[in-house]
Parts: sequence; structure tokens; C-alpha cells
Amino acid sequence: MDELIKFGLVCFTTYFTIINPLGVMPVFMTMTADLSDADRTATARKALVTAFFTMIAFAFSGQLLFEFFGISADAFRIVGGIIFFMMGYDMLQARLIRTKIAKESVKSYVTDISITPLAIPMICGPGAITNSIVMMQDAGTIDKKIVLIGVMFIICLITFFTLWASSKISKMLGETGNKILMRLMGLIVMVVAVEFFRSGLKPIVVDIFKAAMN
Repeated sequence: MDELIKFGLVCFTTYFTIINPLGVMPVFMTMTADLSDADRTATARKALVTAFFTMIAFAFSGQLLFEFFGISADAFRIVGGIIFFMMGYDMLQARLIRTKIAKESVKSYVTDISITPLAIPMICGPGAITNSIVMMQDAGTIDKKIVLIGVMFIICLITFFTLWASSKISKMLGETGNKILMRLMGLIVMVVAVEFFRSGLKPIVVDIFKAAMN
């Protein structure tokens, strides 16, 4: 039992740190600024359901898929960094999703942004995918696998309630406050993007130099 608790705590700590629900919140607030409360809730729900099942899918088959397609986690980080940087730049200019969304387009818009970029790569990014694969490899027993899936569910639930509460924060800030927050968070997102890109590129460059030296 002690071993299961320790494993669960390790899983919870790593997932919470990697996913960082508070870090997802500013992007969610910006991209759903023109949606109703019901549509925001639907967007958060779809994003978290998608992220949850994506993590489970990679936990059970990620290693095989990576090997089959020759994909590395570092390549995931580089692509994620580029996506984050583009989003952060638009946020810094306070122009991310500033156009009004037509009523007939709301449903498709909610579906689109809930999958990309919210579910993938914001919530279930390279770190979460890699962590799912590694943790599943460490979960040698059925009990540990159940604990791992339970932790994934709890983290997604925490993230959902964080995003759900963000709509109330957005109303409190008002239009001017939201624009200020968007610019500040855009800068932070760009810094995170650079770190993602650097952490993905560094091992690749090191491997290239090692191959050249040999």
C-alpha cells in the first residue's frame, strides 16, 4: 500500500507540474473571450476529455507508435514550442481571437479549439505524453496502472474546474483588464515556447555533433 501511495504521489506531482492548470488558464480565457458561459464550459469539457484519452492512448501504445513512426519526444517539444510562440506573439499584440464568432459557427469553433491547441499541445503536450509513456513503463502491476489512470483523471478534473472558474475571473477583469492580462501572459507563453524549443533542440544538436565527431 505504501508503494502505491508513493507511486501515486510521484504521478500526481509530475502531471500537475507538467500540465500546470494555471498556465493553461490565460490562453483559455483569451480564446474563449467571445463565447457564452455554456460554450466555455463545453470547450473546457471537450478539451479535458480529449486530453485524458490522449494520455491514456499514449500510455498504452505511445512507445510502439514512437518507434514505428520514428518520432521522438524532442521533435514533439520543438513543434509545441513553435505553436506556443505563435500563440504568445498574437497574445502579446492583444489580437488573439478578437473577431466576433457567428452563432452558426460557435459549435465548430468550440470543437476546433478544444482539440487544438487546448487539448493538444496545451494540456496534453510533449511533457504529458512522455510522462504517460514513462510512468506506464514504471507501473509494473495492475494496481499501479489503475493508480496512474486515476491520477490522470484527477489532474484533468482539477484542470477542468480551473478553466471553468476562469470565466468568472474574466468577467471581474473586464475588457481592459483582459487585454492587459493577455499581453502579460503572451510574454510568458513566448518564454515557455522558447524553453520548449530549446529543450527539444538541444539533444538533437548534441546527437548531430556526436555523430560528426565519430
